[in-house]
Amino acid sequence: MATAKKSPPKSAKLQQLGVQTALPASPEAAVLERVPNPHPDVRYVARFTAPEFTSLCPVTGQPDFAHLMIDYVPAAWLVESKSLKLYLGAFRNHGAFHEDCTIAIGKRLRELLAPRWLRIGGYWYPRGGMPIDVFWQTGAPPAGVWIPDQGVPAYRGRG
Repeated sequence: MATAKKSPPKSAKLQQLGVQTALPASPEAAVLERVPNPHPDVRYVARFTAPEFTSLCPVTGQPDFAHLMIDYVPAAWLVESKSLKLYLGAFRNHGAFHEDCTIAIGKRLRELLAPRWLRIGGYWYPRGGMPIDVFWQTGAPPAGVWIPDQGVPAYRGRG
C-alpha cells in the first residue's frame, strides 16, 4: 500500500525547500532549518554522510577535503537536509582549520536541534603528508539506542 507524501508542517516555516537556493557565501550566512520530529517518542539515530566536504586552509588558501559523518538521536527536531547540504557547501570558500570546521558544524547542529545526542567525525584527507581526524560528541549516547560504527577506515596511504 503506497503512502501519501507528507509535506512539512506549516509551522516549520521553511525558506529553502522547494525553491532554487544559491549556495551561501559563508557558514555564518547559511540558514540551517529544522522540522518537527514525527517520532519524538522513539529513540533512533539519524545519519548524514558528506564524503566530499571541502573548505580552505586559512593560512595557504589551498583546498582541504574531508569525509564527514554526522549521527544524532533527535528529540523534538530534525535538521532539514537541503539546508544542511547548503550549510556544508558554504564551507567551500571558508578558511578554517580542520578542527574548527568539524567542531563548529557539531555545535551549530546542537544549538539548532537540541538533540538527545550528537556526534560528528571529520575524516580529513592528507595535506603535507598527514591526515587529521577530528571527533566530537555531546556526551554519552542514550541507553538502548543502536549506534553503528561510522565505517570510515583510518587513513592507510599506499601501505
